[in-house]
Amino acid sequence: KGIACRIEAPAGPVRVLGDRESLVQVLDNLLSNAIKYTSEGEVVLSLRADETHGILEVRDTGIGIPLEDLERVFERFYRVDKARSRELGGTGLGLSIVKHLVVAMNGEVGVESELEEGTTFRVRLPLVEPAG
Repeated sequence: KGIACRIEAPAGPVRVLGDRESLVQVLDNLLSNAIKYTSEGEVVLSLRADETHGILEVRDTGIGIPLEDLERVFERFYRVDKARSRELGGTGLGLSIVKHLVVAMNGEVGVESELEEGTTFRVRLPLVEPAG
């Protein structure tokens, strides 16, 4: 698709409490959506830590999500643009699965978006060893 993909991460590991397979599925869903809904520009995978949590962000320069849909995107079978989602093969389950897996790992997931500017999904998971 001609989309630039970039990773921003610290030199060392960010070790979080979580299940490896669940983390892979979360990443797969978030990155797949970012690429699917970005026709040009870039997708950035960012990883960092604060004092207590590892923070994973997937940012894109895609079509964005309308403000009125932001609070519902994690609901099962919810699609922002039903016609486009069907055309691109979406089921409306990916983000619901992401939220379920993140919550099961004692984490949080959120989203920020601006139409025609892009979307950022942020996952926060407890660190194995909090700073300090």
